Amino acid sequence: MPFFMETNQGLYAIFEQSTGVYTDSRTPRKGGLFFALSGPHFDGNQFALAALEQGASAAVVSDPQLKEHPQCVYFPDVLKALQDLAREHRKKFNGPVIALTGSNGKTTTKELMLAVLSQDHTAYATQGNLNNHIGVPLSLLAMPLDADYYIIEMGANHRGEIAQLCTIAHPDIGYITNFGSAHLEGFGSLEGVVKGKSELYQYLIENNKKIIGNEDDPKQMELLKDHAPFTFGTQPSSALHLSYVDKEGVLEVHWKGHKAKSNLYGAYNLTNMGAAIALGFYFNHPAGQIAQGIESYIPKNNRSQVVNTGKNTLVLDAYNANPTSMQAALTAFNQAYTTDKMVFLGDMLELGEYSMQEHQNIVTQLASLNLDQIILIGKAFAQTKNPPAHTLFFTQTADCISWLEKKDITGKNVLLKGSRGMALEKLQAYL
Repeated sequence: MPFFMETNQGLYAIFEQSTGVYTDSRTPRKGGLFFALSGPHFDGNQFALAALEQGASAAVVSDPQLKEHPQCVYFPDVLKALQDLAREHRKKFNGPVIALTGSNGKTTTKELMLAVLSQDHTAYATQGNLNNHIGVPLSLLAMPLDADYYIIEMGANHRGEIAQLCTIAHPDIGYITNFGSAHLEGFGSLEGVVKGKSELYQYLIENNKKIIGNEDDPKQMELLKDHAPFTFGTQPSSALHLSYVDKEGVLEVHWKGHKAKSNLYGAYNLTNMGAAIALGFYFNHPAGQIAQGIESYIPKNNRSQVVNTGKNTLVLDAYNANPTSMQAALTAFNQAYTTDKMVFLGDMLELGEYSMQEHQNIVTQLASLNLDQIILIGKAFAQTKNPPAHTLFFTQTADCISWLEKKDITGKNVLLKGSRGMALEKLQAYL
């Protein structure tokens, strides 16, 4: 008799007996529940039997030919089955779900929030960047029901995505880091970005949930003027009044007679710290544990990392880039270091019709900074005009590596910043 049921309850029972869900048969999970997701260029059903042979307890499939297999569970839409399973799991969780989105700083803010809430409670957060229509369900399903908090990061590159993710995660409280010029190709304009990201606000307001708002962000306050967010910031009217301090690159946040110092680089991270402190304060966590959480967080994955290679000091901010984050990174780098400054910038992707103008804006900004050498990598940067005299261009990262192999760069302060697709972290080995 086939192991076959088209109900959320039946699938959840299978999930409860499994060791967790996964979607990539190349990373087997013994006793796991395999979801055979399919897309325009791949068909996960082709790997379902291999997953079972490698130890999966069951496979969720959409290929009718697999219906009769005793370990296959048939659903016409495997992605919908995954999302519905995550919704079912979310319903069983009684603690608060914190959701955050935004153009820049989502992952860093998420990690800071996790560090703050984990000091005296059990908190779980989105792993890595599993923040889309597949990643959010996977994140929810990886979190145990006996946790005190779930923190869910939500990403989007077009309107409607955040709204859909909210119907899966059902957040109780939410925060938007900022609205910047990211994914303009999908959102169409900066106003499209605002509308897309603020779908989180809409969900929270419609469901009478709580919003944390940065009172130093005029756009956020404009959108929330008819509501009552829990605010933080440097304004006297903020519910949690903060002072931001950048002492020669060392970041501190002060509040109510307390302070927290961070291992993060870049003044743009001060509001990310502020949001995490505000969340801890909102949930009545002791100030000492909030500070300990902020100070315990060590940046990684090429996000606002400062690395001494023995030859140079590298500022690794190469996980991703958009015009807003690149402008902020350049400003912070220029202020933090006074001499021997060298920048490697990679193309900013997914900007659509705005690409040329936004890359030209960065080149114009570069001309106003006190930098010793500028290396621009990518086809978009290659088409810009009037670069500073000390600028080199490479069409791709591999070409830059070939150049670095012949150089011996030492004693420099170096910034690496570019979109994920440019893989600028590969340059680190030569610096």
